[in-house]
Amino acid sequence: MQKESNIELIRKEFIEAQSVLDNFINNPDNFKSIISAGELLLAAFNGRHKVISCGNGGSMCDAMHFAEELSGRFRNDRKALPALSISDPSHISCVGNDYGYDFIFSRYIEAVGNEGDVLLGISTSGKSANVINAINSAKKKGMKVIGLTGKDGGPMASLCDVEIRAPHSVYADRAQEIHIKVIHSLILYVENNLNNIK
Repeated sequence: MQKESNIELIRKEFIEAQSVLDNFINNPDNFKSIISAGELLLAAFNGRHKVISCGNGGSMCDAMHFAEELSGRFRNDRKALPALSISDPSHISCVGNDYGYDFIFSRYIEAVGNEGDVLLGISTSGKSANVINAINSAKKKGMKVIGLTGKDGGPMASLCDVEIRAPHSVYADRAQEIHIKVIHSLILYVENNLNNIK
């Protein structure tokens, strides 16, 4: 049997990604959830509160990207918005060493989270223990929670105020591709509604 060509291998990846995106687009509830999440972000910024994001691996990179696009700039010039990701290596290594990796995010929420803030938790499986612990800490603080998940949503699905779930796929990268588009859509929603932010 002839080995699959590299071009065909890559082509199939794009076709599969397109299929997952089409699946997401064809469910109108996904867009309603994005708007609901966007409204939570606007409410936080209106109330002079902040947004904190977290995730593991590629999801941490997405959490960082989400925060820097808000505190920095996405498409248009506007005021900087208070957003930060839990990605400080000294904090992560300290808490991981002293309390365990499952508590690297929740400990940060305990330290700087306040009522009225919003947590964006990202987990492609919806099962990441440290993200779930962060959500529980955020709820205790009176924070709202937006969750980006995948597969069946895992335990995160029932814990979030708004859950946005990538369509089920075998590998995490398909979910991450949906997540980054959702993140950009959330930021765009905030920027387009900045006239509502005092």
